[in-house]
Parts: sequence; structure tokens; C-alpha cells
Amino acid sequence: MKKLVALLIVGLFVSISLTGLGLAGGTAPYKCDTRYPVVLAHGMGASTKILGIVDYWYGIEDALKAEGASVYFTSVNAMGSTVDKAADFKQQFMEILAVTGAPKANIIGHSHGTLYTRYAISNLGLAPYVASYTSLAGPHRGSAVASLIMYDLPDWLLAAGGDVLNFVYTFIFGDTNPDSLQNALDLCPDYMVNTFNPNTPNIPGIYYQSWAAKAKTSCPSVILEPTWLIMLIEEGANDGLVSVESAKWGNFRGVEDAAWYSAGCDHLNIVGQLFGVTPGFDAPQFFVDIVEDLKGRGY
Repeated sequence: MKKLVALLIVGLFVSISLTGLGLAGGTAPYKCDTRYPVVLAHGMGASTKILGIVDYWYGIEDALKAEGASVYFTSVNAMGSTVDKAADFKQQFMEILAVTGAPKANIIGHSHGTLYTRYAISNLGLAPYVASYTSLAGPHRGSAVASLIMYDLPDWLLAAGGDVLNFVYTFIFGDTNPDSLQNALDLCPDYMVNTFNPNTPNIPGIYYQSWAAKAKTSCPSVILEPTWLIMLIEEGANDGLVSVESAKWGNFRGVEDAAWYSAGCDHLNIVGQLFGVTPGFDAPQFFVDIVEDLKGRGY
């Protein structure tokens, strides 16, 4: 009898232990374990690890990996032409596929990262290896800020400013042969609408989607307040650098403007900057939702 009781007690503890292990491991499936890995492409003026210290995608990597995502980052020159950045991106993208063994990947780009990735897909032979393309606050029709810099400033000031920026991005940010003026020129609306877009079409078989960001009453990132005001006059609703209309590409999924009590979601907030202080907007959760949706679509 005692042996029977002992066996029952042992069995009870084993059952409880196994149940505990099941709960600890989680019974719900991961949200972000997509069929293909996710590759993130940053925008202009920065790198994946800004100054080697600050994560460009603030808090986003941990959030995605916690939900089972296979996520990778590329890092190109902070300042440079769209074409040069596209070539660097392609090389890194193919290296990621080689390491993972995946036949394709999902691209998520922010700001200028939406353009050099598009160029690599359409013009550098990357299309067969891309499952989906997601654009966040991308200047697909250019930005009035770029035109203001390139067309309204005197030539001597433009040249001097370009030299200073190139020096800074070489010796402080680690760029290789940066070209700040070409970077700005490539974002001018006339170039984007008349040259870039007609020569960079969407490729059949790839899912294209986009989101815009919008500051409602001011820019939470105070450094963008002046350009937000300029953009309001020139292009209407915007995030401080890119208008809502310019950000639309492929399947437009909507505008991120943060909670009702927030000033809005600006160009930096949408990727978790500055330093994760994004009142009324949860950037890591936003990315989890994006990747969860990609999983649901079979990518």
C-alpha cells in the first residue's frame, strides 16, 4: 500500500513538473517565425549601430527575436548615392542568404533604406531572392527638404556644407567615400518622380507594402520640428522629413500617428528613436505586428 501511495505521489510530481515546463515554454506559437528571414535596411545619416553605440532599430531586434523571428541587419554608408548603397546592400543581403541557407528573405526598409533596397531589387538582380518588401516612411516621391537644400542654398554654401558632412561621416561615422550632396540630390522630388520611379518598377511576384508616419501637432523628436513645419507648407501631412503621400508604395497599409494624446509619430519614432522615447507609440510592437502579418501571408 505504501509503495502504491509513493508511486502515486511521484506520478503527481512528475505531472506537475511537466505541466510547469509546458507553461514555462509557452503554449502559444511564436508570432514572428516567418518562412523566410527578415532583413532590415536603415536610412540616411546613420548606420545600424550609430557611432558604434546606439541601435538604429531601438528595442526592435529583441522584440522580434522574442517572437521567434530570424532577423538580420545590413549597414551601408550613412551618406551616399542610392545606387552605391544599393550595391552594398545587395552584397550583404546575399551573404545573409548564404549564411542562413534561405532561398529568399523579407526586406523591411526605413527612409532611404526603402529606396536603395527597391533599386537593388529592380535593377541589380535581387528580385528572385526577395519574398516581400516593406517600406516605412520612405520618400518614394522625394522630399521637399532635399529640394530646399539642393536648389535653394547658394552654391558656395552647398559645396562647403557637403565637404564638412563628408569629413564628419568619414572620420566620425566611418563611411567609405561618402557623398552627402548626391545623397540629397537623389531624394529631390523631381528626380524621384521623373527618373528614379520610372526606372525602378515593382517586380511581379514580390509583395510590396508601405506605411507612413505623421506628426500631428508637433514632432516628438524636437530636432525635426523646423523641417516638419516646412513640409507642412510644401507637402501637407508629414513626419518631419517625408510626407504621407510620398510614403505610399505598393499596398499602402496606413498612417502611424501614435496615440490620441501624443503629438504624433515622426520619422525617427517609427523605428524606436530617439532612444526608445516615443510617447504614445510602441515601435517594437509595431514591428512585431508587421512581421506577424508577413508570417500570416506565407512569407
